[in-house]
Amino acid sequence: MARYHSLTAAFVAAVMMTATGQASERADPRGATPLPKDERAGLWQPSDGGEQIPLWPATIPLAKPDSGDRPEGTGNGTALVGGRRWHWASYVTRPTMTLYRPRGSNSGTALLVLPGGGFEVVAMDLEGTEICAWAVRQGMTCAVLKYRVPQVWPRVAGQQRRPDVLLGLEDAQRAMSILRQRAAAYGIDPHRVGAVGFSAGAYIAANMSNTEARSYAPTDAADGASSRPDFAVIAYTARMLDNGKGRNNLELRPWVTISPQASPTLILHAMDDPTDNIRQPLAYALALNDAGVPVDLRVYAKGGHAFGLRPTAAPVTTQWPGQVRQWLHDRGML
Repeated sequence: MARYHSLTAAFVAAVMMTATGQASERADPRGATPLPKDERAGLWQPSDGGEQIPLWPATIPLAKPDSGDRPEGTGNGTALVGGRRWHWASYVTRPTMTLYRPRGSNSGTALLVLPGGGFEVVAMDLEGTEICAWAVRQGMTCAVLKYRVPQVWPRVAGQQRRPDVLLGLEDAQRAMSILRQRAAAYGIDPHRVGAVGFSAGAYIAANMSNTEARSYAPTDAADGASSRPDFAVIAYTARMLDNGKGRNNLELRPWVTISPQASPTLILHAMDDPTDNIRQPLAYALALNDAGVPVDLRVYAKGGHAFGLRPTAAPVTTQWPGQVRQWLHDRGML
């Protein structure tokens, strides 16, 4: 059954601010001169041999993002990261995942990449294809998710609320199940399929880790496979901390549920992140630990927000991939 979301005036304003570059989670925290935002209509297309796969049959009606039937768009962010532009997709109504196969030996491990973008856009290269380029060199199969956006998180009585139905979570759960259901065809071990998420994508990865429940009806055999990752890497996570209870509070938002069956988790964050305070990952890490879930935390003094893995002067940008590789090796995934 299709699920449709009405557009309130506030939702329209938020979506239009994204389109014109007036508001974005991806603003440069260092105050660099913004670049022109070059937005155009058109479907995002992968490069370097990626195979783009629709998540849902074309006959299945899907709930639309807050932009309704607006044609999908592509464009670039308004600041450089690692000396280069980053590019995004938005107004996504038909989500996809793009599959990349390992180069050389195949470990059998697969990684679902969930880019960030504030649930406004999807950072397809900085936190997507560039992550897969690294993953396939490690012998992993990698899939980048292009999920439905934009979806504004409403404010009620001045407080942010999670949407009752989170479209990006539905798409991520569907992608994880497809990877498992098609494991033999893709050359992966269905018990070694993990997720890495960045910012908004990190929230989705954490949400996936803590629940098997879905807000959509099963579509086909793929939805019979588990949607919980076998491991999760959470990079500069957002929307976890209840920050209305004082500076040193480490309580989670009411919508964050922790399961003792949550995926073993590695958390990455920078102390100077101006977008998502260090207390965000600390609160999540402590909650996982209290539930008996294996959790590792890597914190760096510098790095800001949305650094991806492009090398910069901040050590985190060159060191975190090795940290992830070692962690996966220690867990028997590589």
